[in-house]
Amino acid sequence: MFPVVIPPEAYSYGERSDGGTHGVVLTKTHIVDLILNLAGYTTNKNLVSLRLLEPSCGHGAFLLPAVERLLQTYRHSDNPRDSLKNAITAFDIDPQHVSTTKQRLLLLLKDHDFSSKESELLVDAWVHQGDTLLADIESGFDFVVGNPPYVRIEQIAPVLQAEYRKRFKSIYDRADLYVAFIEKCLSLLRPDGVLSFICADRWILNKYGAPLRRIVSEKYQVRVYVDLHTSSPFESDVVAYPSIFVLAPGKTDGVSVFKMANGTPDECRSVYDSLHGRSSTTTSVSHTHFKEWFEGDDPWTMASPEQMKMLRRLEKQYDLIEAHGNTKIRIGVATGCDKLYLVSDPAQIEKTRLLPLVMREDLDKGCINDAGRFVINTFEDNGQIVELSHYPKLRKYLDANAEDIRRRHVAKKNATGWYRTIDRVYPELVKAPKLLIPDIAGANEVTFDPGRYYPHHNLYFITSDAWDLEVLGALLSSRVALFFVWSYAVKMRGGYLRFQAQYLRRIRVPDAKQLSGKLKNALRQAFRMRDFSGIDELALQAYDLSALPAFEFVDTRK
Repeated sequence: MFPVVIPPEAYSYGERSDGGTHGVVLTKTHIVDLILNLAGYTTNKNLVSLRLLEPSCGHGAFLLPAVERLLQTYRHSDNPRDSLKNAITAFDIDPQHVSTTKQRLLLLLKDHDFSSKESELLVDAWVHQGDTLLADIESGFDFVVGNPPYVRIEQIAPVLQAEYRKRFKSIYDRADLYVAFIEKCLSLLRPDGVLSFICADRWILNKYGAPLRRIVSEKYQVRVYVDLHTSSPFESDVVAYPSIFVLAPGKTDGVSVFKMANGTPDECRSVYDSLHGRSSTTTSVSHTHFKEWFEGDDPWTMASPEQMKMLRRLEKQYDLIEAHGNTKIRIGVATGCDKLYLVSDPAQIEKTRLLPLVMREDLDKGCINDAGRFVINTFEDNGQIVELSHYPKLRKYLDANAEDIRRRHVAKKNATGWYRTIDRVYPELVKAPKLLIPDIAGANEVTFDPGRYYPHHNLYFITSDAWDLEVLGALLSSRVALFFVWSYAVKMRGGYLRFQAQYLRRIRVPDAKQLSGKLKNALRQAFRMRDFSGIDELALQAYDLSALPAFEFVDTRK
């Protein structure tokens, strides 16, 4: 493949998706040791004759411990010093990171009695400034370890984003850059090589991770998975929802899944001891062995065997929620600049251009508090952008705020329609009965709108011609429906869940026509009364269940 010239400014990623910047997030030493151990990069091997890749070295959090192990085995081998040059390969796009890592390695080699010249030759052979994803790297690595960067794809310059998308199947939808690092590094392994990463876990469940999950399913084996959700594996406080996973070429044949409570050195030792048949007294680590793993692009739901058995039973017995009639799950309107497109003074804009809006903060115990808020509709009923000459008040308002409005990404893409909202607005939706569900919550908080408001982007909504929506609202407010979302959704700090459309669409429901009139009436009444204990009991009847397996969640239903 011919080299691609990317301007340096294209690498100004900006804010990281883990809450930090594109600067370094250091992994704690005992976590690094566990990752190296899980990869098999241990001193009982002749590491001098093996090759290790670190694709995003940062300040050397992985490289320095790896080189310490390399030098330890070197001292007990007959290998010449020159052979060390091939043992380590590392990259980073940031020249300052490369410089810092090289300086730290030089000091380490000096402590091991290497001369300045020998040290410089080795460090220059090991550490390179460049983009791992575009670099022409010789394959055949025995080990790949590290913490790949977490950067949202939309934060990447268009020229660079286009090149990445062309090269990597895993970059799909609004993917994070780390999926491409996983794909690229897997392709660089020897047939008996091992990849061991600590990384955000979003890809194992969500939509953008589907292509990578399929790649792993078809070509690689999952050996170990360690859930670090409640742990603090990094030196800085970042919200990354990380996990450790170990992958290798081949077919998955049983996976050891661990969950650490705190990510302490003792817990790390417990994980490693358990994998090698040694007992551990650490009670804050759970261990489950999955005899079968997930196929194709199926999400990796880390439920217990009992929970998985129930999930598969329900999925086999009932249809997906959108399979019933014209039932649709969608998200509310995104404007690109809420402070301007959401208004509280309707007198300043033509009434025909305003629609009453409901936001998440307007929901209270199943009721909608009218905040007197409106969204500006910049579209005609036929989907065309409105002619401002027909609406002088709207034109005056938009012109007065043109600087902020034109700064939006959607405005830059649509010069002539610079004032349009990101999403098209459909006025008829206001009068449609709908169920409203907040994006982030501990449990399923469902509110019925009989047809008064347009939903905001922080709400998902459900419309249907197959259901009495209050009956469906009761089922969706139950622990049974929550069990589906809990099984598939991304878990957040504090036990909260993402109730995104991709997870809501995995809920299975009984056929509305098969439910008795008595049961429907009881569900409707329980939903109106916010009787969640009653809802849960009635839902068990609707799903022909005596009980559900226990699962932990924050019951924020009110």
